[in-house]
Amino acid sequence: MLIDRLKTLASSRYILNIGWLGGAELVQRVFRLGATVVLARLFSKTDYGMVSAIYSVFEFANVISVRGGISAKVVQADEDELEQVCQTAYSLNWVIMASLFVIQCLLAYPIALYYKNTALVFPICALGLSYLVIPSYMVQASLLDRRNLLQVRAWCMAAQAMVSNLIIMVMAFLGYGVWSVVWAIVISYLVWYPIIAHFSQWKPRKFPHFSAWRSILSFGGKRLGVDLLNRFRQDADYLIVARFLGLSDLGVYFFAYSAGIGISQGVINSFSSAWYPYFCEARRDKDLLRGRFLRSLKTIGLTIAPLVVAQSCLAPFYVPIVFGEKWIDAIPILIIICLSAVPMALAQATSKLLQATDEIGLDIAWNTVFTLIFIGALVLAVPHGILPLAITVLSVRWLCIPVFTFFILRRKLPRSSSIEGA
Repeated sequence: MLIDRLKTLASSRYILNIGWLGGAELVQRVFRLGATVVLARLFSKTDYGMVSAIYSVFEFANVISVRGGISAKVVQADEDELEQVCQTAYSLNWVIMASLFVIQCLLAYPIALYYKNTALVFPICALGLSYLVIPSYMVQASLLDRRNLLQVRAWCMAAQAMVSNLIIMVMAFLGYGVWSVVWAIVISYLVWYPIIAHFSQWKPRKFPHFSAWRSILSFGGKRLGVDLLNRFRQDADYLIVARFLGLSDLGVYFFAYSAGIGISQGVINSFSSAWYPYFCEARRDKDLLRGRFLRSLKTIGLTIAPLVVAQSCLAPFYVPIVFGEKWIDAIPILIIICLSAVPMALAQATSKLLQATDEIGLDIAWNTVFTLIFIGALVLAVPHGILPLAITVLSVRWLCIPVFTFFILRRKLPRSSSIEGA
C-alpha cells in the first residue's frame, strides 16, 4: 500500500514540478548565500541600503510591466484563442518593456533624490537594460508552463542564479560596489533565451499583432492590481525605513530580510510557481480544487514552518560566523522577519487560488484593505526604530493573513460529501 502511494506521488506532475522548482531554488539559495556572504563582508551598511534601493526599483518595475498577468493569461487561455493570445502577448511585451526602460531612465534622478543618494542615478538607468531581454523568451516560457513543463523554468532559474551570483562575487571582489549587482541582473537574464528556445517551437510573426489586447490587458490589469499591492506592501518597510531612518538603517534591515527570510522565500517561490497551474487544472471542480488547496496548506505546515523555526533558532550562531560580527545587531530583526514567512506562504497560496478561479476582484479587495492596515501600522511603528518596525510587520501578517485564508476556504470552497485531494 505504501509502495503504491509512493509510486503515485512520484508520478504526480505537481510533485515533479515542486521537485524541479525546489531543486532550482536550492541552487539559487546556495549561490545567493555565497553572494550574500561576500557582500556582507565587503559592503558597508550604506552600500547594502543602496542595493536594497536597486532591487526595489527592479522588482517594482517588473510588476508594472504586467509580465505576470500576461504570462498567466497565456497559461489560462482556451485552446481556440491561444495563438492570438500568444502573438499579442509577444507584441505587448516589447511595447511595454521598451516603454518601461525609457520611463525608468527618466525617473532615475527623482528616485535617487528620494533615497538621498544621487550615486543611484546611473545604476538605475543601466538596470533598465534587462527589460529589453525579457520579451524575447517570455511567451515561449509561458507556453512551457501551460504544458506543465516547469522543469525548463527550473533549469533557467538555476542557470540564472549561478551566472548572477558569480558575477556579483567576482565584481564585488574587484571593487565595483553596487555596479556588481546591476550588471549581474542585466547579464543573467540572457541565459533564459537559449534554454527556452531549445524546448519551445513557437515563433512570433514578423509584424506586431494586437488582436487579443483587450482580453490580455483586462486579465493582466486585474492581476496587476494584486501584484502592485503585493509589491508595494513588500517594499513599504524598505521605503519607510529609507525615508525616515536613512540608508544605513535600511542596510541593516535589508540584510536581516535577505539573510533571514531568503531561504524560506525560495521555498515559497517554488511552491507558488507550481500552485497556479495546479489550481487551474481543477478550477471547474470545486471538490478537487478544495482538496488541492488543502494539500497546499499542508505542504506549508510540513515544510516551511519547520524551516522557519530551525532558521530562527540558529540565527544567533550562524550570523556572526558566516556574515561577520558587524551584523550582530541585525540578529533580532532577522529572527522576527523570518517568522513572518509562514503567513506569507498562506497569502501566496490563497492568491493563486483566487486567480485560478477568476476571483481576482476579491483578491484586489483583500489586498487593498490589508495594504492600508499594513502601511498604517508601519507609519506608527517607524519612529520607534527598526526593531519595533519588524515586530509590527510580523504581528500584522500573523493577525490578518490566516483569517483571510480561512474565510476563503469556508466561503469559496465549502466541504462537500466527497472530496478527492488529487
